[in-house]
Amino acid sequence: MSFSTDTKAELSRIDLEKMCCMMAEIAGFIRMCGVIGLLGKNGMKITLPSENPAIARHYKKLIKGYFDVDASLEITMGAGFKKGRKYLLTLDDREGQKAEPILRESGILSIKEGMNVFTDGIYEGLIKTKCCRKAYLRGLFLGGGTITDPEKAYHIEFICNTSVLANDVKKLISTFVDLYPRITQRGKNYIVYVKEADQVADILNILGAHNQFFVFEDVRVTKEMRNKANRLSNCDNANMDKTLDAASKQIKAINKIKEEKGLEFLSDKLREAAILRVENPESSLQELADMCVPPMKKSGLNNRLKKIHEIADKL
Repeated sequence: MSFSTDTKAELSRIDLEKMCCMMAEIAGFIRMCGVIGLLGKNGMKITLPSENPAIARHYKKLIKGYFDVDASLEITMGAGFKKGRKYLLTLDDREGQKAEPILRESGILSIKEGMNVFTDGIYEGLIKTKCCRKAYLRGLFLGGGTITDPEKAYHIEFICNTSVLANDVKKLISTFVDLYPRITQRGKNYIVYVKEADQVADILNILGAHNQFFVFEDVRVTKEMRNKANRLSNCDNANMDKTLDAASKQIKAINKIKEEKGLEFLSDKLREAAILRVENPESSLQELADMCVPPMKKSGLNNRLKKIHEIADKL
């Protein structure tokens, strides 16, 4: 299973005790993925689709616990590119399943000038407390959210079908400390997303996916250690290349002096430096400085090699 599927499976196992949180999560789920049908004088019908059986069971249980209503569950097979099972929860007023009252309490259906009106955002009355904001956000994620495997990228998103809902989802996420979601448009949908690793981890915690949070953090730490090791290795390789390049130029200068004047042309100190360099072409300046008798500072040895280079240039 994918990281996103595992996250939703964990969230679907959460048992809520507070009625306000139950209602908030139900409302978030319906707002995100609910399909509403009008039945004329017979009321309304709500269809809640999901490709995850755990999510379907979870909301069937939540709706029963809060409204004392048994939502109907139907299993269908997808066609075309969307092959696989789809689980449909339905609430139908004709079956006495309280679809219209549920929509009203969810803040999705209201009355204006004596007429039923469907709202388009998040009903503020359901998210007054922090626990309810968490529950509502969990419903949104289970209804239309995805999270990328942290091995590939750090990314969590909520897929909204209107700009009004997207802005409300962004506002809801922003009520939590240090979360700064952004919005982009993808086709007809509006995507509320977060890409920073720290913020994605915080959202996992807020949603209640604590096991997945630790999996996420374990992957993140491993990746950071791997990247650090690669950076150090690249740095070491670059330093080695630099050392070998400098040594090659120094040995070339020493050989020129040896061929034209002989190393006896150099002072004792410069001759010692020249011999050490030729005999130890892969050694760093510090290593060569430690080989001197007595050992000397790297800067001192570097000055001697520079003088050798200057002498060779004048020949």
